[in-house]
Amino acid sequence: MNPIELTTLILGEDSQIKTALSVIMEFVGEKVQQANFDVWQQQVDDSQHLLAVLLIMPNSKNHLVSLLSDIAQFDPTLPVMLAGDNSHASELTDEDLKQVVGRLVEPYKYHHLMQVLHHCQVCRKDKHAFITSKRTTKVFRSLVGQSKGIAKVRYLIEQVAPTESSVLILGESGTGKEVVARNLHYLSDRAEKPFVPLNCGAIPAELLESELFGHEKGAFTGAITARQGRFELAQGGTLFLDEIGDMPIPMQVKLLRVLQERTFERVGGNKTINADVRIIAATHRDLDIAVEEGKFREDLYYRLNVFPIEVSPLRERKDDLPLLVSELTTRLEKEGRGAVRFTANAMLSLTRHQWQGNVRELANLVERVSILYPFGVVDVNELPRKYRHDEGMEEDVAPDLALSLLSEELTSTVQLSNDYQLPASGVDLKEYLTGLETSFIEQALEENNWVVARAAEKLGMRRTTLVEKMKKYQINKETLPT
Repeated sequence: MNPIELTTLILGEDSQIKTALSVIMEFVGEKVQQANFDVWQQQVDDSQHLLAVLLIMPNSKNHLVSLLSDIAQFDPTLPVMLAGDNSHASELTDEDLKQVVGRLVEPYKYHHLMQVLHHCQVCRKDKHAFITSKRTTKVFRSLVGQSKGIAKVRYLIEQVAPTESSVLILGESGTGKEVVARNLHYLSDRAEKPFVPLNCGAIPAELLESELFGHEKGAFTGAITARQGRFELAQGGTLFLDEIGDMPIPMQVKLLRVLQERTFERVGGNKTINADVRIIAATHRDLDIAVEEGKFREDLYYRLNVFPIEVSPLRERKDDLPLLVSELTTRLEKEGRGAVRFTANAMLSLTRHQWQGNVRELANLVERVSILYPFGVVDVNELPRKYRHDEGMEEDVAPDLALSLLSEELTSTVQLSNDYQLPASGVDLKEYLTGLETSFIEQALEENNWVVARAAEKLGMRRTTLVEKMKKYQINKETLPT
C-alpha cells in the first residue's frame, strides 16, 4: 500500500492569495486543500489527515481570535501557521497563540518554510503520512552532480562511449561504477544490444570459467544441459566485468586470450565462437599495486586499461549532496512512495559525514528516512545517530505547542507519588515540570554511569542539549547525594 500524505489546509477568503500559497506549498512537496473561513469545518471531516492549518490573516483581530478558537475546539493539537499581515498577532495573548508554530512572511524562503513544516511535523508526532511502503529502491542510474569530479566523468563517457575501446572504471565500492558502465553502453552504438554484468568476486573460482564462456552437456558433474555463458549472452553488446581485481590468475590468462583473439570455446566443447563483445571492467582495488605483487597479470591490465575512468568518492564531492538527495527522493516519489525533504541543518550534517559507502550508502539512508518519515521534513535529530554531526549548530527549539502537548502526555502517564499530589491551593506547573525534567535527567545519567551521550540518547535529545541543561540546572555527579 502507498503512504497517505497528510494535507495542509489553507484557510482564507482571498482566492488569489490561497492559490499563490497553494502553488508554493505544492512546489516544496506538500499536499494542500483550500477552504474559506465560514465553511472550512464542513469541508474537513476530521483532523486525522491534516498536517497543519495555514491561516491567512483576516482583517480584524476579533476575527483572528475567533478562528484560532474554532481551530482549538476542532483539534487542540493541530498546528497553525500564520501567513499575511501579522499586525494583529502582536495584540494576541499567549493563550490565543498556543497552537501557532510559525509565521510565513513574504518573501517566502525555502529553508524557513522547511523549518516551519518540520515544527508542524513534530507536533504531529513526527508523522507526515500514514502508511510506509515496503518496496525496494530501484537502481540509481543517473550521474548527478556539478562537482569537477563528476563533470569529468561525464565528459570522459561522452568521449569514449561511441568507440570500441575497452574501459577500466576505478573507484571505491558504492561510487557508482556500474552506473558509469551502463551509461557507456547506452551512449554507444551497441545500445540496442544486451548489457550483461558479472561480478567476478561473487562467483567461486571453479565456476567462473563456465559462467563466462558457458559449458556443454556433460562437461563436468552437474552439467546436465548445455548452457550459454556471459560472452554469448552479451553478443553484439557490452560485457561488464565488475570487481575484475578479484579474478583468479588462471582465469585472467583465459580472459586475456579471448581479448587477444576475439574467440572462445565453451567448457567441454571444441566449437570456436566469435566474441563480438565490448569489455568494460571495474574494480575498487589498486591494480598497479596488484601487478607489482603478482596478483594481477600485467598484460591483462594493459589490455583492459585502454581508457581509465576514475569515479571520485562522495566525500570528495560533497557539493553534489543536495542534487543527489533530490534525485533519490524524486525517484522514490515516482515509485509512489513517501519522498522526504531535509532541513538546512540536516543537509549540513550530511555534508560532514565521511560516506565510506559512498552513493550507495546515501541511497540507503534516503530510503530509510523515507520509510520513517514519508512525505516528511527531516531535521538533524531525525537522522540516524551516525549521521548526526551537529557540533556548532544552533539548536532548533521545539514549538510551544509541541512542548505543551508533551507536558500533558507526561502528566497523564507519569505515576506521581503522594508527595506530588496536586494540593488544594494549586501548583506552579512550570516549576513542577522543571523538577520533573531535572529528575529524569539525573535518572538517565545515573543509569548510564554518567556517560552523557548515552543519557542523551535515552532522553531523546542531543548530547549538546543535555550538557546545556546540566549547566542550567547545575547537575553534576558531585552534587548528587550518594
